[in-house]
Amino acid sequence: MLNIAVRAARRAGSIINRAALDGGGFEVRAKQRNDFVTKVDHAAEEAILDIVRKAYPDHAVLAEESGAAAGRAEYQWIIDPLDGTTNFIHGFPQYCVSIAIRHRDALAHGVIYDPTKNELFTASKGRGAFLNDRRIRVSKCARLDDALVGTGFPFKEVGRLDKYVAQLRALMTSAAGVRRAGAAALDIAYVACGRLDAFWEMGLSAWDMAAGALMIQEAGGLVGDLRGDEGYLESGEIACATPKVFPALLEALRQP
Repeated sequence: MLNIAVRAARRAGSIINRAALDGGGFEVRAKQRNDFVTKVDHAAEEAILDIVRKAYPDHAVLAEESGAAAGRAEYQWIIDPLDGTTNFIHGFPQYCVSIAIRHRDALAHGVIYDPTKNELFTASKGRGAFLNDRRIRVSKCARLDDALVGTGFPFKEVGRLDKYVAQLRALMTSAAGVRRAGAAALDIAYVACGRLDAFWEMGLSAWDMAAGALMIQEAGGLVGDLRGDEGYLESGEIACATPKVFPALLEALRQP
């Protein structure tokens, strides 16, 4: 299954790269305020689904653009064909393909592919996390004071902006630095490989988080909702970090 997911992610990545080289004219459509989709998103998703359905025609699917498709309850493919569409539209090279496979209630495999850098992040439950076949681990950062923390704005839920600004203020005054690059799946993968020490965001969907969450766990990190509990795929709120930074991150996010 992981090999099929990798092949699908690379196929989608090649579609995205070709479109990027064409230099624009993507026929952008707004799904809702500040949330965009292009024909490239749809073409990439169709390429992924074509590979997945040929290999596993009876598996269920949850994909960003086409929604949910029924299948065997044991297996569900959770797909974001282009995470960071706004970046892609503007030629800002921070976007990726994200594919996760859930077996019953547990994440089993995850793939995040950055086509601009040809970086392939993979993880399988109990088998570790990898970047281009090299084993990765979360950083050894032990203090929030020393941590570089990633985040994402709640751009689809501006009603929660006051809460987010309070969280941002708390982290800006307690961490070494805060970064917002605009592709949550890739940000989470960066925590898994040690480029970031922590990450949090609200208002996400399961396809933004699923693959990366497994990578965090397999890379030795901790992940949960903003209280540290499970259920982040349903709530859309995620926090992840190195084991020693995670409690301090949650404490900072609880600040009024």
